[in-house]
Amino acid sequence: MEYNIIARVSNRHVHITKETYEKLFDEELKKKYDLSQFGEFASEQVLTIKSDKGEIPNVRICGPFRKYNQIEISKRDARLLGLEPPVRRSGDLRGSLKIKLVTPKDCVETDGLVIANRHVHMSNIEAKYYGVQDKQIVKIKIPGDKSGIVDAEVKITDNGFYEFHVDTDDANAFLIEDNDLVTMIVD
Repeated sequence: MEYNIIARVSNRHVHITKETYEKLFDEELKKKYDLSQFGEFASEQVLTIKSDKGEIPNVRICGPFRKYNQIEISKRDARLLGLEPPVRRSGDLRGSLKIKLVTPKDCVETDGLVIANRHVHMSNIEAKYYGVQDKQIVKIKIPGDKSGIVDAEVKITDNGFYEFHVDTDDANAFLIEDNDLVTMIVD
């Protein structure tokens, strides 16, 4: 079966614990705009991620706070930092790398640096409708001048909103822009 789905391009960003945030900032986390996953938002606060070989400034913090630190970057970002983080599903931090989170107030070194895997967000109700299970691999057909078919992992959450998420490397490779229409193929 084939189903239309909106693509979203996910730039580098950071999810952190309240404890980590309080070490780095004296102000409250402030919402800049809502994200499509219900209850999640991009904050006004940014920080620098830094390795021994490079740094990337102005990396946005996404809220709300999590129970773990997770820093999501692209392969291109990893090259700028001189690092080789694993590709992982959100929340799967096995083998994740350490990175420094830097603000004018302080610096915190944490593990949790990963390249986020392509994934399709959806709620439990949507999963039943599409006949898929959490962590199932589906195909995504991308139209256009640099068309192709890629694998993506289904991510079912209570606050899930039906979208296909790719990082900036995948978006550039396939000429995908935010809100482009692609097709999910479920076998």
